[in-house]
Amino acid sequence: MKYMGSKRRIAKEILPIILEGRTQSQWYVEPFCGGCNSLDKVTGRRMGSDINKYLIALLKEMQKDNFELPFIGEKEYKEIQRNKDDYPDYILGYAGFQLSFGAKWFGGYRRDKAGVRDYENEAQQNLKAQQNLKAQQNLIKDVNFYCCNYWELDIPEHSIIYCDPPYEGTTKYKDAFDHPKFWKWCEQKAMEGHKVFVSEYHAPLGWKSVWEKKVTTMLDVTKYKEDTEHLFVFTQ
Repeated sequence: MKYMGSKRRIAKEILPIILEGRTQSQWYVEPFCGGCNSLDKVTGRRMGSDINKYLIALLKEMQKDNFELPFIGEKEYKEIQRNKDDYPDYILGYAGFQLSFGAKWFGGYRRDKAGVRDYENEAQQNLKAQQNLKAQQNLIKDVNFYCCNYWELDIPEHSIIYCDPPYEGTTKYKDAFDHPKFWKWCEQKAMEGHKVFVSEYHAPLGWKSVWEKKVTTMLDVTKYKEDTEHLFVFTQ
């Protein structure tokens, strides 16, 4: 699934570190599951949550055997954007993220000026199992999804928690994100016995980088930023 800040490109590098030593019954939890581009590469007991109700509605709809999506061209996209209350939440999630430029919430209909690619068809192929055996629908069937803030999530004891929060200094989200509060929560979860991993550019004292890579991040539809992404663990 297309989503801002997606970990699709680096999931294969960081997941072996995150999952090392995982027991068969141990839960894997993502409190900022986003487009599930790392969660869908994990097996076993899994839990994902996000505060965006349209995203979670789409993910839950995808878990249904009869999951279907209507064709949404640019005309339909603009109609949905203007009349959000007239459409199911999962349709808003699909159009608002999957069909938008840069996967930014209704950031403009994604189209190929060269006339080579059909992005609407690609989006459906990526999600729907009946069209593609490797589609994400097949990979998230048994995930427990919740729509809530990260601190409201009821996390089973001794879980592996991977957090991919909004990064400081990048594209602004609808609501301000309290970074100090987030890091304090992560520290508390680590002290409770969970294995906590956080993707970010920088971390407070007490956190150690166990992986890093130079990446280019989209700040908005026209601006990009180069930085070094890290995977942090709590050490105190």
